[in-house]
Amino acid sequence: EGMALPQRIFPPEKISMDWQQSQRPGAGLFNLGNTCYINVILQCLTYTPPLANYLLSYKHSQSCQQQGFCMMCTMEAHVRKVLCSSASAVLPGAVLRDLKFIGEEFEYGRQENAYEFLRCTLNAMHRACLSCHLDVSSQETTIVHQIFGGFMKSRVTCLSCQAVVDSYKAFLDVSLDIRAASSLTTVLEDCVTPKQLDQKECFRCSKCKKKAAASKRVTVHRAPRVLTLCLERADQWTGTKISKFVEYPEYLDLRPYMSDTAGEPLLCSLYAIVVHSGDTCLEGHFLCYAKASNGLWYKMDDESVDNCDIHTVLGQQAYLLFYAR
Repeated sequence: EGMALPQRIFPPEKISMDWQQSQRPGAGLFNLGNTCYINVILQCLTYTPPLANYLLSYKHSQSCQQQGFCMMCTMEAHVRKVLCSSASAVLPGAVLRDLKFIGEEFEYGRQENAYEFLRCTLNAMHRACLSCHLDVSSQETTIVHQIFGGFMKSRVTCLSCQAVVDSYKAFLDVSLDIRAASSLTTVLEDCVTPKQLDQKECFRCSKCKKKAAASKRVTVHRAPRVLTLCLERADQWTGTKISKFVEYPEYLDLRPYMSDTAGEPLLCSLYAIVVHSGDTCLEGHFLCYAKASNGLWYKMDDESVDNCDIHTVLGQQAYLLFYAR
């Protein structure tokens, strides 16, 4: 509705949301000094079932024509190395070696932000998928967008004549302001609540043909298969870390936050989280919790992989949340 249907690069019907096989968790990842932000994202992506299934199938590398660095080929080799290794820990050497190709701002040996590394990694994988496809209209149909991508709908309503203007925007993740919230559902409810536009935004109604007061409501128009949420831990005004606990559920129903709120529940299941420990956002340590293909949860802290329970997972000061449909 309201959006063109682009050509498909990867057919969505071939995406499997369930693990193809059940096994123990894979290896931990060595930290070579301030590389924990890399390790947590690599682990969360490794335990993303539809992505892991695709990477383990060799579908990309068998047809890849990319010259030099290819993030999809790098991830394919990494996931296989982690999940198939008999070692307790392995070195993500290829990722560390090609760090500059993933994001120009990353400097080896310097503490960086896990969320920024996630965004750059997904974009690098997306570019790798597009390397053989020059059709710009296909950019939302790579395996990356088929798994992580969704669409937001922004509806602006003229408060004078009630005329509406809809626009749509693709996303791979959603960043949330948690300063005034105690739970994830509270944050999401606030996001979809209509808000009056600031007078400075100068909305000109196409029906009234004049500047008028207007409200704006943002909803999820098409839900992704994997929803990635960032709970903003850095106060945008002071830069200090927000260390409050924000409650988040194991199962999240997206239906109340959709453009179409009617119909069956749209349930997502939590399968990974990233936690930042430390007093400030500029230093500290990243670790993660992920659910392996055997259905059990594990705490992954660099080279150590230890089993834990869901109550431990839900009691963390989460920074990143990964939910799968």
